[in-house]
Amino acid sequence: SCREQPIFSTRAHVFQIDPATKRNWIPASKHALTVSYFYDATRNVYRIISVGGTKAIINSTITPNMTFTKTSQKFGQWADSRANTVYGLGFASEQHLSQFAEKFQEVKEAARLAREKSQDKTELTNPALSITSHQVLPSPIISSNGPGEDKLFRSQSADVEVTTEKERLKKMLSEGSVSEVQWEAEFFSLQDNNNKLVAALHEANANVDQWKKQLAAYQEETETLRQRVAELESQGSHESPSENNKEELSQTLEELELLIKAKDEEIQMLKSQKCGRWEAEGEREETLQKLQELEARNAELERRLHLAEQTLAETLAEREKIQNEVTKVAEIMDVKIFELSEIRQGLAKLVES
Repeated sequence: SCREQPIFSTRAHVFQIDPATKRNWIPASKHALTVSYFYDATRNVYRIISVGGTKAIINSTITPNMTFTKTSQKFGQWADSRANTVYGLGFASEQHLSQFAEKFQEVKEAARLAREKSQDKTELTNPALSITSHQVLPSPIISSNGPGEDKLFRSQSADVEVTTEKERLKKMLSEGSVSEVQWEAEFFSLQDNNNKLVAALHEANANVDQWKKQLAAYQEETETLRQRVAELESQGSHESPSENNKEELSQTLEELELLIKAKDEEIQMLKSQKCGRWEAEGEREETLQKLQELEARNAELERRLHLAEQTLAETLAEREKIQNEVTKVAEIMDVKIFELSEIRQGLAKLVES
């Protein structure tokens, strides 16, 4: 809109996390799109917007609690809780990724300052809110006396262990998804380059055919001129023309020699251009070979990714089994501790009596 002004733009491949699995990336388009930072002066907010055709691929309002994470040298991502999705961007170079990440940090800091300024204005206009915002409720104190202490300590340790394991699994899944995105982006880039090379080769072949025709026509014309020169020389040797005829023939002969020389230069130029096209064809074959090698490498990486996913699934199953056993043991220990507490209380009563 008119009230929003772009403050930074770049080109990148746009991806969104799969809403069903929350693991795989879904490409927004086959080609790179323009991704821009916008500032809304009316509402004092910052947004990241990317449009593909007539559809808004990204419309993310930046908040102070957002974080842009570099998951590889050319890929970064951030989560948008309002849109309930995770956006990923694949850049052409590490420099473009660094520029986008730096701008994200600047815009995030500006959004934080804007929010603090807005809160300060609200507190000044409403004293009741200001007083309430500075009141701190005392945290509840959990008693550590009695048998409940062991149970609380064991529950917190289990939560920490489960959280650590979840973070490790999320990191493994993120690395696998990012590698797959990098392969897809590289494959799309190679396909674009291959299409351009094929088009250039077709154009070169058409030009070569045209130059061959021109070369044949020039050679035929040159041969005709040479025959005419030979005829004129033979006529000059058999006849004794006058001085004017001799001068005219000499002038004509010089013109024909200059014309032949010009045609020979054009033939040499066409031959050199033809050699250049052969070199371009050789480069295209080399590029096609590299593309085939990359496709084979992509297939191998996909196979390794599949094996890693299988291994991860087996690890998760084994982990779940171990957790179930640990839970059962913890329940048994809780029962034993409770029985032991009852026995202690009974002994204490007997001692008092």
